[in-house]
Amino acid sequence: QVQLVESGGGLVQAGGSLRLSCAASGRTFSSYAMGWFRQAPGKEREFVSAISTSGGSTYYLSSVKGRFTISRDNAKNTVSLQMNSLKPEDTAVYYCAAKLGNSYYTAMLRYNYWGQGTQVTVSS
Repeated sequence: QVQLVESGGGLVQAGGSLRLSCAASGRTFSSYAMGWFRQAPGKEREFVSAISTSGGSTYYLSSVKGRFTISRDNAKNTVSLQMNSLKPEDTAVYYCAAKLGNSYYTAMLRYNYWGQGTQVTVSS
């Protein structure tokens, strides 16, 4: 069982930055690939970024590549998403998720555990 708690969301102007963090419970954090997904009002939840169990591989939605950076600290059981150059279209609830093993990073249904979400609002 893994429990995930996100933090760091908020209101920011376009062009600004936010850093989302996700704290995981449990002693097997390093066995889980971690992902960030987001859901905007009236839209389906979509993949944003993922990181492999070791942190050696990262993956991004094309529209955030170069602006967002995912990282993890297996000693602290945390994963972070640094978001720079934010745009109004990045406004959404952001969810942290965990899945066993290194594969199918973009597939939402492959993730076993989810956080409660944190709101990110980017004003124009």
